[in-house]
Amino acid sequence: MTDAPSGTAAAPVRVMVVDDHPMWRDAVARDLAAAGFDVVATAGDGPQAVRRAEAVRPDVLVLDLNLPGLPGVEVCRRLVGEGSAPRVLVLSASGEHADVLEAVKSGATGYLVKSAGPEELIEAVRRTAVGDPVFTPGLAGLVLGEYRRLAGEAGAGNAGATAREANGPETPHLTERETEVLRLVAKGLSYKQIAERLVISHRTVQNHVQNTLGKLQLHNRVELVRYAIETGLDDA
Repeated sequence: MTDAPSGTAAAPVRVMVVDDHPMWRDAVARDLAAAGFDVVATAGDGPQAVRRAEAVRPDVLVLDLNLPGLPGVEVCRRLVGEGSAPRVLVLSASGEHADVLEAVKSGATGYLVKSAGPEELIEAVRRTAVGDPVFTPGLAGLVLGEYRRLAGEAGAGNAGATAREANGPETPHLTERETEVLRLVAKGLSYKQIAERLVISHRTVQNHVQNTLGKLQLHNRVELVRYAIETGLDDA
């Protein structure tokens, strides 16, 4: 999303809702539309979700995991990663740790269980649209902990090489502010919290993150957190 010109209203966030239960799908779409989002499409199975998302290009995809035809994580993998890819908020009945981690590894920005209330969902979609990771309470620590564990396992064999590569001459140079923002991202702070801590705007934080993603040739915030953990920035 981009800032609207001065004096004009920002365009509503374009949302697509994917769920195989029609009543639930329609209720979510109705709640989001009532909150001011532009619900551009819905879908009831995995292949349909991919086709329609590629056609309408929503800003945010609210995605169930248990879909006929193609699992939600595979839908996510197929749609996330390109320049115009949607940000994905998983909305699932499952709170199983394996499902959460698989969704995040496939590129999802956030994960809510379906016990979340309408106001929580609406706020989650707003935050997802600007790139903030949103998780049902307790799941954010799980995700960060898993990446710490993976980084620790990798470190037993190649931590020194990773650190050398991170500081080597071929590694793109990050500015002092970009490094500072990256360190706070790795500690699990939201964009809003980072902005408050550094006394800068939310938009400036987003810009620093996007610049850092581009320099490091990473695709999303999850990859950024893993990079920071592997290079030790989260402990600095």
